[in-house]
Amino acid sequence: MPRPTVRSRPFGTTPRGEEAELWRLESPSGAYAEILTYGGILHALGVPDPAGRTGNVVLSLPSLDRYAEKSPYLGALVGRYANRIAHGRFTLDGTRHAIPVNDRGHALHGGPGGFDTRVWEATADADADTATLRLRLRSPDGDMGFPGTLDVTATYSLDAHGTLALDCTATTDRPTVVSLSNHAYFNLAADGGDVLDHTLRVDGGGYLPVGPTGIPLGPVVPVAGTPFDLTAPRRLRDGVLADDAQVREAGGYDHCWVLAGRESDAPRRAARLASPDGGRVMEVWTTAPGLQVYTANQLDGTLTDPAGRPLRRHGGVCLETQHLPDAPNRPEYPSPVLRPGTPARRRTEFRFPEG
Repeated sequence: MPRPTVRSRPFGTTPRGEEAELWRLESPSGAYAEILTYGGILHALGVPDPAGRTGNVVLSLPSLDRYAEKSPYLGALVGRYANRIAHGRFTLDGTRHAIPVNDRGHALHGGPGGFDTRVWEATADADADTATLRLRLRSPDGDMGFPGTLDVTATYSLDAHGTLALDCTATTDRPTVVSLSNHAYFNLAADGGDVLDHTLRVDGGGYLPVGPTGIPLGPVVPVAGTPFDLTAPRRLRDGVLADDAQVREAGGYDHCWVLAGRESDAPRRAARLASPDGGRVMEVWTTAPGLQVYTANQLDGTLTDPAGRPLRRHGGVCLETQHLPDAPNRPEYPSPVLRPGTPARRRTEFRFPEG
């Protein structure tokens, strides 16, 4: 009986002279995942359709140079803090910390030298059920202004059914804040078009309205009666193109939904995405308290994928499982604080049920 497999090949050299690798995990289901040691990037995720045709359902770039120079976090592991910290500043245990700003006066995804720019150390194995890639990174005390030495392990695993899981574990030697996420842009049609006719359901009854620079305005707001009500499947175009001030300001969705059940030891379903013809369906299951939905509002066609197709606005949708944005400054949100002796653990699964 076929078994999952794993293999690697070189993928170029970074501007800092570091060698990067591409690791390919394959499942007997026909699914595969390609992951780079640079940025922990999910470079490809092959998923069969009902006819058995496998298509890559994540947006990607053709070379390491493109990722290093221009990538808008395509497929990357982002951290130390996924999403935004207002003005790049927060106070922890009475000490003020400053993170370099890189997005409209705020720190986005850990600042300009975040984990998406690092080469991770890789080890891999496969057994009868699962192909596994473990990526490790040590972030020293003071890295991008964050306190504490942070040791991170991000484990991608692809099982015999085609489910891709991401398990992140972090430990620290000083109190710090942490929120790790994957920033893949999904397009289940795998055809180079937009995702406006995909349907999306999010299992969360509240979301965080944001100001013009993407920082939450305050408390959680119910989604009922708004374009953010995705408690039943909804075509993305009906929300992304809605006549709503929040949507207009962002150019689509770039907002965090607060998930039902908040943090949990066992993954719960957070979202269900379906291609226009229903041929491919993806469910996101997670232990995280929030889901950032981003509809690729800033892609403008200047980047191209490995097939030479331009990456255009709304060409993909990100479903980023994470702590809530600016939580280090919001005591009313679930706490992202990590202290010595207690690891932070997060699991997210990308499942592909039939129909």
